[in-house]
Amino acid sequence: MRKAILALADGTVFEGRALGFPGETVGELVFNTSMTGYQEILTDPSYKGQIVTMTCPHIGNYGVNQSDVESRRTWADGFVVKESSRRPSNWRAELGLSEYLAESRIVGIEGLDTRALTRHLRDGGCQQAVISHVDLDPKRATEKARTAPGIVGRDLAATVTCAAPYEWTEGSGAWPPEATTNGDHRPSGRAGQRPFRVVVYDFGVKQNILRRLVDVGCAVTVVPASTNAEAVKAMHPDGIMFSNGPGDPEAVPYAAESLRQLIGWRPLLCICLGHQILGLALGLKTYKLTFGHHAGNHPVMDLRTRKVEITAQNHNFAVQLPQPFDPAKPAATVDTKFGRVAVSHLSLNDGSVEGLACLDHPVLSLQYHPEASPGPHDSAYLFRQFAQMMETHHA
Repeated sequence: MRKAILALADGTVFEGRALGFPGETVGELVFNTSMTGYQEILTDPSYKGQIVTMTCPHIGNYGVNQSDVESRRTWADGFVVKESSRRPSNWRAELGLSEYLAESRIVGIEGLDTRALTRHLRDGGCQQAVISHVDLDPKRATEKARTAPGIVGRDLAATVTCAAPYEWTEGSGAWPPEATTNGDHRPSGRAGQRPFRVVVYDFGVKQNILRRLVDVGCAVTVVPASTNAEAVKAMHPDGIMFSNGPGDPEAVPYAAESLRQLIGWRPLLCICLGHQILGLALGLKTYKLTFGHHAGNHPVMDLRTRKVEITAQNHNFAVQLPQPFDPAKPAATVDTKFGRVAVSHLSLNDGSVEGLACLDHPVLSLQYHPEASPGPHDSAYLFRQFAQMMETHHA
């Protein structure tokens, strides 16, 4: 087994074994506490510019397959695991993780103490890092990490978005079979009715978001991130969605400008980066979290119902309110240039804003991923709420 090193910008160095594509890579090092879903994580465009550390010690035991990808290719800039399984056991497996990483040209490392690494990132914050199979000198690798550009101020959405508009028609299918009619996991849509026409801004959209929209009766058109509001209005949609994506929301001012022009025109659903873009469009600010939220097990309270859902999350930035928010008063609102806005969802881990609802316009935003993949299905109801918003606005 070839040696490899992981060097952090603060001078911390871990030794391990080479994994995946032979070479060297640099990116912002984050940790993800999901126990499964590594293939969906690797193909999530929100991880562009980042090296992902999986905290679960054994990764790759069920292999990979083409059905579980979340975009047209892999996007993570590096992968760190304690142990990569070389013998996957799953009837759906088409390839092993190591081979998949090599074919996808992802440089990885295994055989290091990911628990110690995670504690280091938790206490000191995420930072730039280098994985190298070719230059094992700790000082040189550390210097490369220290001088590498971070994700703050970089428009990464422009690097992952689609090149041209396209139609999406695939739904979630009939899995699991018992969930096809109860509306909890696979909503039945609008049988016999005209589908809602939805335009999705692609800042790095995951395919399961598109499937969920189809599930609730939507005809989906995906457009590039730079599409202006006038072009979208010319499509005459019933609703518009601003998707998830990587990087700093302040680095995509063109998206906030498009969103400003669409508020109040049609119902809007904004997810993850889209949520942050909505905050900026409303005149709020965003800030960078110490180590971000990356997992499929984050508890969030829907302040409108006081119910708690376990959510899938992947973001390094958050929306900042102009004054402290009292979660005991869910009716408390923030005045913005577009009217009153309420905090609809709140993180029970750190109190960060997980959702906004405009009270004077049909607009709902979520910092987390209601479509999961990977993660629980607790939040699928939010796509039905978006459909209800379109139904009400259309009426």
